[in-house]
Amino acid sequence: MSWTAIWIMVAGAFGFKVFGVLGLSRLADGPGRSFQAITALIPAALFSAMVVVQTITTDDRLVLDARVWGVGAGIVAVWRRAPFMLVVVLTMAVTALVRWQTLV
Repeated sequence: MSWTAIWIMVAGAFGFKVFGVLGLSRLADGPGRSFQAITALIPAALFSAMVVVQTITTDDRLVLDARVWGVGAGIVAVWRRAPFMLVVVLTMAVTALVRWQTLV
């Protein structure tokens, strides 16, 4: 990668940050609060997308293995409002159990 491309990307990243601070803050101060409600949901959507991608893909291939069962158990536990530590332990236990069953 050339230095010119790196500097263009640096300037673009900085420009997006400046636009977010200066430009988008004016939209949030407007009469409608829907912009703030939408932007509050963006981190959850991005995190969910990253979890899905890391769970069902390996080396640019779709893979449905023990990770899917573990994340599914975690989703059910969150849906049932289980404590966070229980969700983590349950997810790990289900994943380990499914992997162990495929080895036997």
